[in-house]
Amino acid sequence: MPFIPTTESNREEMLKAIGVSDFEELLESIPDEVRFKGELNLPNPLSEYEVTRLLEEIADRNCHAGKYVCFLGGGAYDHFIPAAVKHIIGRSEFYTAYTPYQPEVSQGNLQAIYEYQSMIAELTGMDAANASMYDGASALAEAALLVHAQTGRPDILISKAVHPFYRKVISTYCKGSDAVIKEVGLDQGITDLNRLKELVNEKTAGVLIQQPNFFGLLENVEEIEQIVHKSGGLYGVSVDPISLGLLKPPGEYDADVVTGEGQVLGNFLNFGGPYVGIFAVRKDLIRRLPGRLVGVTQDTEGRRGFVLTLQTREQHIRREKATSSICTNEQLCALASAVYLALMGKKGLPQVANLCLQKAHYLAQKLDAIDGLELMFPVPFFKEFAVRCSISPEKIISALQKEKIFAGIHLSRFDYGIKDGLLIAVTEKRTRAEIDHYCEVLEKVIS
Repeated sequence: MPFIPTTESNREEMLKAIGVSDFEELLESIPDEVRFKGELNLPNPLSEYEVTRLLEEIADRNCHAGKYVCFLGGGAYDHFIPAAVKHIIGRSEFYTAYTPYQPEVSQGNLQAIYEYQSMIAELTGMDAANASMYDGASALAEAALLVHAQTGRPDILISKAVHPFYRKVISTYCKGSDAVIKEVGLDQGITDLNRLKELVNEKTAGVLIQQPNFFGLLENVEEIEQIVHKSGGLYGVSVDPISLGLLKPPGEYDADVVTGEGQVLGNFLNFGGPYVGIFAVRKDLIRRLPGRLVGVTQDTEGRRGFVLTLQTREQHIRREKATSSICTNEQLCALASAVYLALMGKKGLPQVANLCLQKAHYLAQKLDAIDGLELMFPVPFFKEFAVRCSISPEKIISALQKEKIFAGIHLSRFDYGIKDGLLIAVTEKRTRAEIDHYCEVLEKVIS
C-alpha cells in the first residue's frame, strides 16, 4: 500500500470519519488545567548521525559505576559479570523469549528455567525454587502472603532490619488481605530477640528476616528459627545469594521459605532493574509456590523433556485458587544468574564471597581508625556495614563524587532515624588501591 502524506484536506476527512470536527474534541476528557499551553522547546530537526552524537554527549554526562569507583549497596551491588553471561543471554532464542505459553515447543527455555531452579534450590538448601519473581522485594512480599495463606493466622512479623523498601512492598501486597503486619524492633542493628519472643504467639503466621540484613549484619538465624517454629509459625528468610558461598544456607537452619535478590548473580545494575527475585520453599509448601515450576520428564519414547509442572497464577487456574497474580517471567535475568552460577561453580562462588568479606573488613578497619568515623554496630557483617560520621554524610558523598567515588548511601533517607550514618558496600571488584584512596580522600574531607 503506497504511503499517503497527511494534508489538511485528508486530516479533515479523517476527523469527520470518526465523528469530530477538530482535534481539540479528542482532548475533551483531559482537564484544561493539566494541558500544556506553551511552545515545546524542541531543537531544529537533526540527521540520524547528529541525533546519535547528541544522545552520546548527553549519556556521557551520567555518573555511573562504569566510570566511578562504587561503594553503593542497599540491595543492588557492583559485582563482576563474566563476558560469557552477556554473550549467552544475548542469543536470539533466549533474548526474545518470554513466558513459555506452549511448553511443548519451548524446550530450550524450559530447560534454562529448570537449570536455574535446580541451582537456586542447591544454593539455598531448599527443596524447590521457581523463576518468576520480579525482584527481591516482590519475592519477600509473596512469602508474606504464603505464610499467611498456609497457616490461616493473621499476624506477620517482620524484622525492622529488613530492607525498608521491601517492607513497603510487603505492606502494599498485604493491603487487600486480612493479614496484620507487625514490625520487630532492633538491638544493635539486628533483630531484637527479646521483643520477638514477646510478639510471637498462636496468632503468628510467620516471621520474615533478612540475612545479611539491610545494614549488612548477620542475624541470629538459628535462635530466631526456634522462636518461630515453637509457636507453629513459618520462617521466611531473604538472603544475599553471594553470601551463601560462605554462610550456612537457610535450608540447614530450617527456613520454610527463602527469597532474595538475584541481581548479584550475573545481572547488571541496570539503573535499578529489571532484576530477578529468588523464591524457594521446602517440599510441603510447593503447592503454595507463586508463579510456575518447571520439571523434567520422559516422553513415550523415553526421551528427556521439560514441562510446566505447576502453574499457580490466575491466568492458568481459577482466580480463587491462584496463589499469586504475578504474571511475568523474569527468565532472561534468571538465565543470567544460571550462567553466572555455572561459571563460578562450587569453588568460584565461595571465592567471590570471601573476597567481598575480606575487602569489606579491610575497609571497615581503616575507616574505624579515622578520627570522626566509627563503626555503627558491634555485630559481625558480610560485605556491607554502616559508619557514624562526625560531619554530614551528604557532604562526604558530594566531596567524594568529585573524586569519581560513590561513597555510600546516606541512612537518613530511611525510617531508622539515623542522621549521621553512611552505609558502605564492598564487592570483589574493589582493589586495595581503590579502598586506600577512598580512605585518604575521606580523611581529608573530615579533617
